Amino acid sequence: MRFDRGQSAPLGLKIAAACGLLFLHLPILLIFVYAFTTEEKSFVWPPPGLTTQWFAVTWNRPDVWDALSLSVRVAAISTAIALVLGTLCAAAVSQTRFFGREAISLLVILPIALPGIITGIALRSAFALADIPFSFWTIVLGHATFCVVVVYNNAVARFRRTSGSMIEASMDLGADGFQTFQHVVLPNIATALLAGGMLAFALSFDEVIVTTFTAGQQQTVPIWMLEELIRPRQRPVTNVVAMVVVLVTLLPILFAYYLTRDGDQIAGSGK
Repeated sequence: MRFDRGQSAPLGLKIAAACGLLFLHLPILLIFVYAFTTEEKSFVWPPPGLTTQWFAVTWNRPDVWDALSLSVRVAAISTAIALVLGTLCAAAVSQTRFFGREAISLLVILPIALPGIITGIALRSAFALADIPFSFWTIVLGHATFCVVVVYNNAVARFRRTSGSMIEASMDLGADGFQTFQHVVLPNIATALLAGGMLAFALSFDEVIVTTFTAGQQQTVPIWMLEELIRPRQRPVTNVVAMVVVLVTLLPILFAYYLTRDGDQIAGSGK
């Protein structure tokens, strides 16, 4: 069966798509509702009442701010490391040919393909073997392992869409390697790097499994939320923080999609 792009989708397909979206997003909507409930000990549906008091309670809790600050700092530094290493790896793999190139590409993307618990156990064993105490930097190193992959995937795709003739023309006109990168390569891959950086930040901000194995006694926002769920009081505070996590991770992802949706054209191909 052949469908025209301008043809309207069948009713059954629309219903199936709507059911799929509802199944995916209804739990998130429930989190938003429970952030306003007056019931503080359990999750009751429908909520017995609605209130905004939990936002003030959350604002005045120092443990929330400590966890939020730690998550933001870890995500920012992990993203910075990933931008440098991911861009260099992407440039090497996409712009040059050498023995073992495909194997290196596989090794770079392997951390995000493996289950998080495997990566967490491996990192914990490595830190214990090297006698490295758990600290802020062990969390950063753990998060950087998968943040590099996100940046690498975005950068290597954009590198492969950048015409090599632009780089050759720059070199022929007397520009050195740094000038070529600054004035030719970087403008063409900047949106891909920005998108990859925002995706990496979002992934790092809500990472749970790897953090559990590398954080020691420190609490990022996801770890704080897991521990708060077992407390018998003020459970709506957890939902308020969950709303913040949703917004912090959703907005970068949407912006990253906006930046990369038109990236299928090869830069310089018509010049």
